[in-house]
Amino acid sequence: MFEGHDPYLVALSVVIAILGGYTGFGLAARIRGAPNTSHRLLLAGAAFFLSLGIWTMHFVGVLAAPLPVDSVYLVLPTIVSFLICVLVVGISLFFVSIGTASTLRVVSSAVLLGLGIVSMHYVGMHGLAGDFAMTHATGMVALSAVIAIAAAYGGLRAFLARQGGVQLVLSAVAFGVAVSGMHYTAMEGMTVVPLVQGGHHHMEGLVASPQTLSLVVAVFCFVIAAGFLLSLVPDSRKEASVIAAHAAEAPIADAAVVSTAPRLRPAPLGGVGQPPRAAPVPRLPVEGADGTHFIDTAEVRSVRADAHYTKVHDGTRERMCPWSISEAEAQLDPGLFLRVHRSHIVAISHVSLVRKEGDGAIIELDGPAPHRVPVSRAKIAEVKARLGLAHRTV
Repeated sequence: MFEGHDPYLVALSVVIAILGGYTGFGLAARIRGAPNTSHRLLLAGAAFFLSLGIWTMHFVGVLAAPLPVDSVYLVLPTIVSFLICVLVVGISLFFVSIGTASTLRVVSSAVLLGLGIVSMHYVGMHGLAGDFAMTHATGMVALSAVIAIAAAYGGLRAFLARQGGVQLVLSAVAFGVAVSGMHYTAMEGMTVVPLVQGGHHHMEGLVASPQTLSLVVAVFCFVIAAGFLLSLVPDSRKEASVIAAHAAEAPIADAAVVSTAPRLRPAPLGGVGQPPRAAPVPRLPVEGADGTHFIDTAEVRSVRADAHYTKVHDGTRERMCPWSISEAEAQLDPGLFLRVHRSHIVAISHVSLVRKEGDGAIIELDGPAPHRVPVSRAKIAEVKARLGLAHRTV
């Protein structure tokens, strides 16, 4: 498969795919716990770096191939191939980031993304021109499509897992190797046949030499490497991933699983200038396709601010509530709920895990689909007191 290829460029292409995957998945991992205003920016960044890694890997692989010396690249198909990649990656990530990520939705997104990657590859190869004809073996085209869809499925699963550390590295390596495998499988099925004596391939539009493409690819490699290095810098503002190590209170255990904890009667939940109502509501309204439903507060795990509304998590999925975060805070029973962040309220009895990492905290709430919520630095002491991990000082 690699006969005649430049081994250094082949290795570089795989590394670029892995770095692009790591940076893209790393940005996706930061979506959870980030302010709502940052979600679109992080999603766009994840899509950009993933597509940039895929596209750059492709053309580094093309430059590594033993192609005819008179080969040139048509600018329009080359640009279109990049736009296809950005479009399908962005649509796929957006599609699985909204609502409940069911298996059908993930598989559909993976098929779309995989076929988009294959389309990017063959549109890019169509941009290769010279005094030769190019054919592709049908079997290898089909195999490359299967590999691309499998790589896309694994990548989307990594996106949904939103993991860090070793899991993120393994996901990026698996994604990079799979995307590279798809490319070189497709290249194995390609045959270049010189034109008959005196024949000449007519080229229309702007063309770029291999040297020009190398320059563009080098710039993109630099961008990917820079993004990768920046993704390694700890995010000091991310309240969702850190707890104050120098806090006056006793530290929380690295991974303290909370089973039963004595409860202290908290101060009013109502927030600044908004004391709770005399009788907390027993149910919360949530919007459905057929109208407004109501769920018992006993089923509520958390409430998350979403612009002027909120998202209520019942342990299985999030559902939209017409109340604002302040209104929800004023309506809920302060003995059962606590506002742990400017954008999050949690049901203390459903907390199953609390973890500290540096300058903030994360708590996990139980249910069929456990989810995590950030704790702001100012609320750490109160959270610890409510969970029985420390005595609250007055």
